[in-house]
Amino acid sequence: MSVIPAGPAFLSDLAARLPEGTLGAVEPRFLSEPRGRWQGVGAAVARPRRVEEVAVIVRACAGAGVGIIPWGGGTGLVGGQVMQDGPAPLILSLDRMAALRAIYPDEHAMVVEAGMTLAQAQAHAQAVARRFPLTLASQGSACLGGVLSTNAGGVNVLRYGNARDLCLGIEAVLPDGSVLHGLKRLRKDNTGYDLRHLLIGAEGTLGVITAASLRLHPVPAAEGTALLAVPGPAAALALLSRAEARLGGLITAFELIGGTGLQFLAEVLPQLRQPFADPPDWMVLVEVGLPEGLSPGAALEDLFAEGAGAGLVTDGLIATSQTQRDAFWHLREMIPEANRRIGAISSHDISLPLGAIPDFIARAGPALRALGDVRINCFGHLGDGNLHYNVFPQRGRTRADDAALREPVKRLVHDMVHAMGGSVSAEHGIGRLKVKDLERYGDPAKLAAMRAIKAALDPGGIMNPGAVLRGQAAG
Repeated sequence: MSVIPAGPAFLSDLAARLPEGTLGAVEPRFLSEPRGRWQGVGAAVARPRRVEEVAVIVRACAGAGVGIIPWGGGTGLVGGQVMQDGPAPLILSLDRMAALRAIYPDEHAMVVEAGMTLAQAQAHAQAVARRFPLTLASQGSACLGGVLSTNAGGVNVLRYGNARDLCLGIEAVLPDGSVLHGLKRLRKDNTGYDLRHLLIGAEGTLGVITAASLRLHPVPAAEGTALLAVPGPAAALALLSRAEARLGGLITAFELIGGTGLQFLAEVLPQLRQPFADPPDWMVLVEVGLPEGLSPGAALEDLFAEGAGAGLVTDGLIATSQTQRDAFWHLREMIPEANRRIGAISSHDISLPLGAIPDFIARAGPALRALGDVRINCFGHLGDGNLHYNVFPQRGRTRADDAALREPVKRLVHDMVHAMGGSVSAEHGIGRLKVKDLERYGDPAKLAAMRAIKAALDPGGIMNPGAVLRGQAAG
């Protein structure tokens, strides 16, 4: 079955089944994505308030063969939230479903609706002296439904895991309109297939997540942050190993930052205070969270001393106040904004086995510069092997000037990552941007299983047509 447009007759019939005001016109924000590469299409926007209304909407779309584009906060970077062509779909926004249904501090759990932003979830946890630790630059806009649907990562994966590691249960509407009631707060539940993990990371292609039970964590008694200059990625990796030996599971984040990132900040955001008078080529941003009785400042000083003695650290700054800690993190969080202002020829969200990272960085740079005169900004979550490896034009040029390099650059980076046992999508997902990449690099048995699951659960191909797997958008 091919999807059809959400035409006037269908919309009129659907509106009659829903509370007044649930269906509305498509605002421009529902048809765009942050990088401005695509403009989407849509016939109308549905904004339900209850899971039962979501079920009515999905059931109607399934019966008519109308495509549904789930919409969270619109912050996804691979086009999963926009369909740029094909039969105009119904856009399903859960922004009116943003309630805190329950919170259980002693259980370290809370139940929230999918339209709640990540920042709001963090605030609810903080209000009961707990922490929801998933942290993204877009957390003020990113909604939990989208965060779970893409299995988002962020800066704290080293300690707390990805979104799926922080989810205990899921409520979702499946493609036939049935409701999956899976909001149990259990840590152990071996009762057959775990549909929670099937829906997490599926990018809305197997159903619509409407609520989730989330795992909370204690707030560390004391936290500390350091920015340490290192000779290179190999030294950073060795320093990470020493830090883990010293502090075990107490390291919250370990970020690799290339000197190009600081140069870009100076170029487009000169008002930001630079941490080093002479920016190093490489540095790491380290954060620790310690229990009562331990000093994060002392722990970071000891790490600095050990690293310096081993030739792994050449300079460093240890924050002595919350203001300094915030300044270090603000610097890191503004690197993507600087990238956006300069305009990348090609951006890559990749992951590699930790031991392969130094070799990849050493080999990829010269290979890319053989293609053209480019700048490389490499930064990311070294602790979990996720790099944001982005290629830019030289100063005075724009990405449009070097548009011909985009495909060769992407192919070179992705081929090298794949050959080294890595992934071409570490935390952003597949969306529509990387469908061809999944086909090129994906394991054939895995792709066949994915297609079989999609066909079984969504035989009409109505759920996020064209995302992740090819062949659902045409009708």
